[in-house]
Amino acid sequence: MAGGVFLWEGILKFVYANQGVGRFTKLGMPFPHLTANFVAGVEIIGGLLLLSGLMTRLIAVPLIIEMIVAMLSTKISLYLGTSPLPPPPAPPLVGVWAVLHEIRSEYAQLLTTTFLLINGPGSWSLDALLGKVRKQGVTVRAASSGALDELAA
Repeated sequence: MAGGVFLWEGILKFVYANQGVGRFTKLGMPFPHLTANFVAGVEIIGGLLLLSGLMTRLIAVPLIIEMIVAMLSTKISLYLGTSPLPPPPAPPLVGVWAVLHEIRSEYAQLLTTTFLLINGPGSWSLDALLGKVRKQGVTVRAASSGALDELAA
């Protein structure tokens, strides 16, 4: 789930300026064009890596950092009623309830990615498959070197 959301949100930042450069400009991010493109790239690559289960723990770290920055940069001003972004489409428009409602997807992304960082991607991932291949390669090498030792003796 998290990988798919990161993937399509990254693509949206390139396709729709209001989701990428425009949003980063409104938020006052430094170098909004560069920052938006960098974040979009991290989301696309990170999403693909999470979906495949490749380098899951490694890519989880920048994605967690991104979610924390996203929450801090958008939700504090929403709480205070000073957000440069369009208000939510329906009440509550400011305050704690507005933040709790609007933060739901970032919160889910943060918790899911943290879970993957702690527990890893699972047995159907490319990480697990590569681990099995490496383990079998070590077993084969150990067995063949043992056979060579016996022949030499």
